[in-house]
Amino acid sequence: MIEIKDMSYVRLGTPDVDGAVKFASEIVGLEEGERDASGVYMRSDHRHHTLAYFDGDASDHTTAMEVSDRAGLEAAAKELAALGIDVHKGSDAECETRRVKAFINFGDPSGNSIDLVLRPYHHRARYFPARDAGITGFSHIGLRSSDPARDEDFWTKNFNMRVSDWLGSCGLITFDQVHHRIALFPSENPGVQHINHQVETFDDVMRSWYFLCDKQIKIRFGPGRHPTSTAIFVYFEGPDDMTYEYSTGVRMITDPENDRPRQFPPGPEAFCMWGAMPDIPEFQD
Repeated sequence: MIEIKDMSYVRLGTPDVDGAVKFASEIVGLEEGERDASGVYMRSDHRHHTLAYFDGDASDHTTAMEVSDRAGLEAAAKELAALGIDVHKGSDAECETRRVKAFINFGDPSGNSIDLVLRPYHHRARYFPARDAGITGFSHIGLRSSDPARDEDFWTKNFNMRVSDWLGSCGLITFDQVHHRIALFPSENPGVQHINHQVETFDDVMRSWYFLCDKQIKIRFGPGRHPTSTAIFVYFEGPDDMTYEYSTGVRMITDPENDRPRQFPPGPEAFCMWGAMPDIPEFQD
């Protein structure tokens, strides 16, 4: 069993690095950290970065999750290889690009690029954003899946993941007390479907909603409240058709052994208890 400790970062290729960074800092409210030939590193909390943009294809996405120690990373490489999965061990130069001590990379059954990382860098200074959106940190992703049931089995049988709830065929899975860290959305293509940042209060969600409307940023869903996680949310469109989300009030599962996952019906109505309807294709199932 591969033990995941934390979500770490998302790496996104983009044909317009400067434009993506400008959006992430001035609109999303992240802090631009380091910038070098390998990309631009964006901060959302105490870590070196949780989002990196690099010059590349906009469909080139990698999601990283942290493991506890080197023995765990080496064991993960062996377990994945035993499943017939190609595993790439990061070189010293690649580790520096990721700003981690060590990592392995592999593709999940849908072809999503996944890094398992050891000792991701932390930053010497506190997070100081260009815009105060109330962000407390990077929390979860939506991950595209060509077969959500198959991918759910992959993550829950080989990693310390468990299902919290289902929305139609979409499995919401986690490795800790947070309701979900990955949401598996049906899709014909691999990649990150949305990126979530937690914000401190309901007021932060609403302030950002007004801010986004004023800046004429397309709102893709919300404001609303998820019946699964109880989180209050707003989703909005970013560069390269990426969806970003702010949310607050996510349900914490403090007794996972006795928590029973629930099945919600397919269709957009199940995504919001207030009645907001998503303008997001993956939320239509």
